[in-house]
Amino acid sequence: MTEPYQIAEVTNQQQTLIALVEQDERTAYFYIWPAEAFRSQFAVRGCWLRNLLPAPAQEDMAAMEQGRAPLLSAEFCRTLQAEPMLDPAGLQIIWEPSDDGAALWYQGQLLAVIPGWSLYQEKQVSYSAGCIKANRLTAPLGSASTNQHYARAQQHRQFWRDWQEGQRWEPFQQKMLACYSEQFGESMKYYAIDRGSWPPMAISQHYHEGSWYFLTLGMSIRPMPWVDHLYEDLAPQYRRTELALAIDAEVMTEDNAVQMASALAGFAHLPWDRLSWLGEGHTLSSSMAPVGFEGFILSGALGREAGQFPLPSFDGEKVNLLWAAPVTQLEREFAQAEENGGYQLVARLLQYGAGHIFRARQQVVEAGE
Repeated sequence: MTEPYQIAEVTNQQQTLIALVEQDERTAYFYIWPAEAFRSQFAVRGCWLRNLLPAPAQEDMAAMEQGRAPLLSAEFCRTLQAEPMLDPAGLQIIWEPSDDGAALWYQGQLLAVIPGWSLYQEKQVSYSAGCIKANRLTAPLGSASTNQHYARAQQHRQFWRDWQEGQRWEPFQQKMLACYSEQFGESMKYYAIDRGSWPPMAISQHYHEGSWYFLTLGMSIRPMPWVDHLYEDLAPQYRRTELALAIDAEVMTEDNAVQMASALAGFAHLPWDRLSWLGEGHTLSSSMAPVGFEGFILSGALGREAGQFPLPSFDGEKVNLLWAAPVTQLEREFAQAEENGGYQLVARLLQYGAGHIFRARQQVVEAGE
């Protein structure tokens, strides 16, 4: 009996996950494997694709006990007879823009989907075109009208086609810069922060009413990981964001302000580098924080009225603006001590008069809190 062998393998954009297809003389399966650095954090996700032998009447317990990929039993199969082996030349793996789920296409037809949100829960979830009834190996893929994941897979394929044609960045870029210029005057400088890979990302620098402003553009092109799992139907309100930082020009020179704002360049990649997300009240450590501070808290609320303005939507979804405000070590520990600690720290900063523009201030928590 031959061991299963890979017939397709595609790593995601950030090289945190690997999607692959395996088959032997019995079955074919689609998998998402975490890269080595994430294997203690996430489990392998699998999806049965087809039986290459006749479907058994009962569950293939023998294969499971031997640690082998099992055949799918007859009651769940669209086809009871043995199906032909997959031709590697006909396979195409397309990652979700969020970089944590993938779809498998075969000879132009959608064969399977492993949604990104399934990575963050214990129960395995996948959808296969060859399945007609949900079971522990997979669930029916159905059609675009019956399964939202089928419809999304079609949307994702079109999304990548649009970007490959190179027509999406310039309109998005100009729309974002126009929005920022309306609030803070024309962009003075522009820094690319995309590491030379997709998606294009940048920081726009502005000077307005005595303060330096730095705002990202391009983060919101990708939905962030985790958010679909955490917010479910409300996810479109939270999964896209841009970051900003403002510094009183009396506190820092332009060169020092630019150095501090370089923290945004790293933060902008974090959701996909770490398979995580950024939201209201999240804190991040950074060596770019000013003297006396250990990192930053992200908050839209800290923008108060002057720093809260709508950003252009992306693909019809809301884009949130989160301001990065320096925090001390004690403040960050306070924020991390409880589930809603970040919200509590934001509330306290607002109470003490702090906002989105960085100025000298007193620490707002005491040791032992």
